[in-house]
Amino acid sequence: MKFVKGMDLSTLAELEKCGAKYYDNGEEKDILEIMKSYDVDTIRIRVWNDPWSETGESYGAGENDPKTSLEIAKKVTKAGFGVLLNLHYSDFWADPGKQFKPKAWENYGVKELEQAVYDFTLEMMHLYLENGVNITMVQVGNELSNGLLWPEGKVPNYDNIATFVNAGIRAVRKADEERLAGSIKGVCPQMKELSKIPVMIHLDNGGNNEMYRDWFDHYVERGEDFDIIGLSYYPFWHGTFDMLEYNMKDMAERYHKELIIAEVSMGFTMEDYAAYERLAPSERKGMATRQELVDRIEFPMTKEGQRDFMKELFRRLKQVPEHLARGFFYWEPAWIPVEGSGWATKSSLAYIEDPGPCGNEWANQALFDYEGHALPSLAAIRDYQPEI
Repeated sequence: MKFVKGMDLSTLAELEKCGAKYYDNGEEKDILEIMKSYDVDTIRIRVWNDPWSETGESYGAGENDPKTSLEIAKKVTKAGFGVLLNLHYSDFWADPGKQFKPKAWENYGVKELEQAVYDFTLEMMHLYLENGVNITMVQVGNELSNGLLWPEGKVPNYDNIATFVNAGIRAVRKADEERLAGSIKGVCPQMKELSKIPVMIHLDNGGNNEMYRDWFDHYVERGEDFDIIGLSYYPFWHGTFDMLEYNMKDMAERYHKELIIAEVSMGFTMEDYAAYERLAPSERKGMATRQELVDRIEFPMTKEGQRDFMKELFRRLKQVPEHLARGFFYWEPAWIPVEGSGWATKSSLAYIEDPGPCGNEWANQALFDYEGHALPSLAAIRDYQPEI
C-alpha cells in the first residue's frame, strides 16, 4: 500500500451549509481544491447509523448518517480522492469513553448484534460501491480500546469484541469479493486497480504500548485477519513522540501489520474563538486543549509549532521498520469556528447522557486559522516525501 496523506473531513457538508470559507495565499478556493494542491490523497469519512432523535432532531457534528456521508464521499471521489470509510456502529460518537449501541439495536443480544454488524456493514459497502465511491480503506469500529457495542462488547469481554469486529470484517471481505467478481454495478473505475480493500482496526492512545499489546494479543487469538493497525495520537492526551515511536515499532515487529495514524492533530494557537461561534458562554464548551494539557506538549501552540509537530511526526513514522508506517489522517482540519457547527446538540447530549455544553472544541487544532486561511502545516504535508 502506498503512503497515505489523509484528512478527516466528516463535517464537510455541515461546514459548507454554515457558510465556512477557505483561502490559500489570500485567494478563496474550494476546500477540496486546497487539499489536492497540498498533496492530500485520501479523505476519511465517519458513518453513524441514525444520528437523529426519535422526534427527528439532529445530533449535529456533521449529521453523518449513511446518506449525508455518502454525498461527501461522492464529492471527494469526483475530486480525485480515495475514501476511508469509518463505520462507528453507533448513532453518534464512538470512542473509548462511549460506545453506545444504535437505538435500533438497543435490545439485541450478542448473536443479534453480530448479525446486525454484518448486515449493516454489507449494506454500507453495497451502498457506497454502487454509488461509485472510491473506497480505498474501511475502518471497522472507531477507537476500540474499550470495545464496542456496550455493554456486550466492553473490555474485558474480548470474545464478544472479536465476534462483532469479525462480523464487520467478513462483510467487507464479502462485498470485496462481489466487487472483484463484477457483481456490483456502478463501482468506481479507479477501484479496478485495487486488488483488495484493506481493513483497519483502530485504537486510541497511540503512546500506550501496554494497552495495544493487551488488546491485539486478545484479538489475534480470536479474530479474522485484518490489514492495518490504526492509532490515534493527540499529544495532549497520548504521551510523547518517544512513546508513540516505541509503540509503532513494537506493533510492526509483533504483528507484522501496516500502521496508520488514523487520527492526529496539533493546535496552532491558544487564542479564544468565542466571537466566531456567537454562543453564550454557558452554551460553548471551549477548546479541548486545556492549559494543563498543553503544558505536556513538546511543541508550542503556534503556527510554527504545529508545522514542526507534523514534521516530527513524519520523522517518527520513518523510524518504523520495513516501512510499515504507511501514513496518517489529520482529524477535522477544516473545522473552523462558524456559527451553527459544533460537536453536539441538545438532542445528542441527551442521547449520550452528557451535560454539555455544545460548541466547537476543535477550531484551534484545524489546519486553517479562524478566518479560514491555510496554515504552514499544509506546506509541510505537501513537501514530505516518504521513502516508500
